[in-house]
Amino acid sequence: MSSQRADRILPEPDASQIDHFDRLPDSLLLLVFNKIGDVKALGRCCVVSRRFHSLVPQVENVVVRVDCVISDDDSSAAAAASDKSRGPFWNLLRLVFGGIVKPIQTLGQFLGPKRPSSSSSGSSPTASSLAVGSDEESEGGVTHHSPTQVLKNFNEIRVLRIELPSGELGIEEGVLLKWRADFGSTLDNCVILGASSVFQPKEMSETSSCSANDDNGSIPDSFYTNGGLKLRVVWTISSLIAASARHYLLQPIISEHATMDNLVLTDADGQGVLYMNREQLEELRVKPLSASSASKRTLVPALNMRLWYAPHLELPHGVVLKGATLVAIRPSEQSPKKEPSDLSWVSTAFEEPYRTAATMLVKRRTYCLEMNSF
Repeated sequence: MSSQRADRILPEPDASQIDHFDRLPDSLLLLVFNKIGDVKALGRCCVVSRRFHSLVPQVENVVVRVDCVISDDDSSAAAAASDKSRGPFWNLLRLVFGGIVKPIQTLGQFLGPKRPSSSSSGSSPTASSLAVGSDEESEGGVTHHSPTQVLKNFNEIRVLRIELPSGELGIEEGVLLKWRADFGSTLDNCVILGASSVFQPKEMSETSSCSANDDNGSIPDSFYTNGGLKLRVVWTISSLIAASARHYLLQPIISEHATMDNLVLTDADGQGVLYMNREQLEELRVKPLSASSASKRTLVPALNMRLWYAPHLELPHGVVLKGATLVAIRPSEQSPKKEPSDLSWVSTAFEEPYRTAATMLVKRRTYCLEMNSF
């Protein structure tokens, strides 16, 4: 009799009915979610269980991969009203079931030549914004959401990385152009590295080795007459416009996420990187940016620039940059406390092998330039 009672009180557990995820602590699941990062993958996690749905908003490291650029006018008031009536994480969940919109040249309208307006968009280039796309019941079959909409239900973001499908600057094949810009409420600094061509010859020519030794760090006269200087000015202005346009588009995200310590806006091509640390993010919240009257971008202040140039620059492993140019930019009226005593911020702006190129260039003769606000 007693043995029968014991059997009823302590039945053997059915292993097939045990949910092992329930045995994992929330802290461990959040660690996994933070490693995932991608906002669409996190959206898929939301539909797994109620527990996952409640934990995803607490993720601190988030990555948003932007699909395309759409006009601000394309988002209708009716769609916005519909979103407000839905439950939490609706904007994120509706990305789960759709395909990715084919990437297009992001923000190219700001920099490229004017193109005929397509039938699907009649708005001006200055009214463009970033968008993450998903398939949904709509006339065009695709619904777009801005990163601001997708991120609005994340409450604990510390590190945010937004990746554009491509760089904004349309450059010819073989040309090197990279930039990094740090912003607060305005531009703090910008470093641009460019070269008219990058090649790795099987046998290094005597011309390249001699030019590195004979130019003595000076810019040759031909640089001013063959369009070399004009091209570098175009690179510089285009990079600054691209950086200021990116900065302008980030302001709603920054204002809504006060927990952020680090924000990076880059592109899949690795062409440009906009970086903001916690101090710079807080500066933008306290002191609003000054917008350009010409387009939707942050006003670029008056600048002081340093330029270094090498006709041929041989890097380790035989890579050669032809017409290598490095430009370091800071606002003319920047406070002295922000001005470093050395140029380490210039040489460390890029990853290898371009960090080595910047380190080599800053050792050459320096040329100073100025640029007005625009």
